[in-house]
Amino acid sequence: MLFKGIHPSNPSKASIATIIIGFFLMGAAFYSFIVLAEEVVEEQKFAIDQMATDFVSAVNTPSLENFMGTITETGAVWWLTSGSLLILVYLIFISDKSNWLWIFFVINMIGISALTKGLKLIFERQRPEVLAKYDGVGFSFPSGHSSGSITFYGFLIYLVAVSHLNQKWKWVINILLGLLTITIAVSRTFIGVHYFTDILAGLALGLGWLLICIASLEMMLFRKRRRKSSSKKETMSS
Repeated sequence: MLFKGIHPSNPSKASIATIIIGFFLMGAAFYSFIVLAEEVVEEQKFAIDQMATDFVSAVNTPSLENFMGTITETGAVWWLTSGSLLILVYLIFISDKSNWLWIFFVINMIGISALTKGLKLIFERQRPEVLAKYDGVGFSFPSGHSSGSITFYGFLIYLVAVSHLNQKWKWVINILLGLLTITIAVSRTFIGVHYFTDILAGLALGLGWLLICIASLEMMLFRKRRRKSSSKKETMSS
């Protein structure tokens, strides 16, 4: 099977360091979101939004805008829903991993959808431009394409990282997934349906939620390994 089952029952120094870095990133992500949210509530104008708008105006072309319009679809609800169903089928029926894997994947995707929609209704920030063609309708903050993409593709990055794939291919696939995630987020500014701060908030929110889900999953798997190890020792001693 694709996924590893060789995590030790006792965490290594590398694992501990990864956990510490993960919690730091989680805290930084949520802090960034809160800072942006406070400014949005106060209806502050962001210099970075204007800078991003000016930059897009300077470099954008019809061809580039069409390309970004195509890329943005890989972060659309229909695309992420279809992809999530395919991943679920694999995790439930093909993968040899614990049931916790698909359960937390579902929590990851449904949770970020609920969080994003709820926050949009709370902040009620209007879009710079309404464009139904690219799902540019409804409220703007935070960007749903950004939050949804980083949670979906971020979980795929996690799955690749714990798989049996060659290390070289892990790097190649995960770099491509990371670049796709960033490009999807940036595309929302190029097609004019989001402020840049919407994108930053969406990425921060999605990253924080993703890390919570992965950390919770790893703790569950760790407990399962510990129980299995203890049970094996008891059997051997008896």
